[in-house]
Amino acid sequence: MCRLLAYLGSPVCLESLLYNHEHSLITQSYQPQEMMSGTVNADGFGVGWYHAQKDTEPFTYRSTLPIWNDVNLPSLSRYVESGCVLSYVRSATLGQALDLSNCQPFQRGSLLFIHNGKIDRFRQTLYRPIRSQLSDEIYQWVNGTTDSEHIFALLLNELQSNPGKSLEQAMHITLLKLKELVEHHDTHTLANLVVSDGNRLVASRFSTKPPSASLYWLQNDPTFPNSVIIASEPLFKGNWNSFPENSILSVGEDCDIRIEQI
Repeated sequence: MCRLLAYLGSPVCLESLLYNHEHSLITQSYQPQEMMSGTVNADGFGVGWYHAQKDTEPFTYRSTLPIWNDVNLPSLSRYVESGCVLSYVRSATLGQALDLSNCQPFQRGSLLFIHNGKIDRFRQTLYRPIRSQLSDEIYQWVNGTTDSEHIFALLLNELQSNPGKSLEQAMHITLLKLKELVEHHDTHTLANLVVSDGNRLVASRFSTKPPSASLYWLQNDPTFPNSVIIASEPLFKGNWNSFPENSILSVGEDCDIRIEQI
């Protein structure tokens, strides 16, 4: 199980999100409190962010090192400022390669995507069925071997096939398709997802076999006014709210929140 973090709001330094709290993402990498499997997140990490002033594709910084061993991230995080950030620390599923192509966030065009969870026995169950549903373009885009990237590919395929769909609609349909595939192939999935286009966050807490993995949101905390934070575990004491089971939460540009059941 990985730990994830997403932020949308007034521009902040990465350092304030990744480091400056008692249960920061750095701390969660070696001392998580709510993981359903595994004990540490030492199999790489990634941070993706959007430029605070320029309308350009997002940036990503990814590594196969444990996040606490990366000597560049502390300095980088003091100087990068963004109003939209997605980050995660990885605990690799048994059998998945420790490779940069398997590190999140995944990015295509203006979209960033992170996933905490798993498809049980992915290589034996849904690897080929998911790929068989993809267009040639999305099929060729997939670069790694994780269930996470393949779930993103399903989402991208939905957006490509139905360009009028919103991110919320595409995520809802993707999760229903995933549920159908899981049931047909006698497996199960945990799918806490976050996708962003830089202007909004859309996140899910989803499982085909409860309980779902932990996921929280925090709005307009005094430490981060005019913002919403989504995290696998609270970063600090505050008015954190647990996502309802099997729900999608969307955050707009003015940090308004909408929640719908799947």
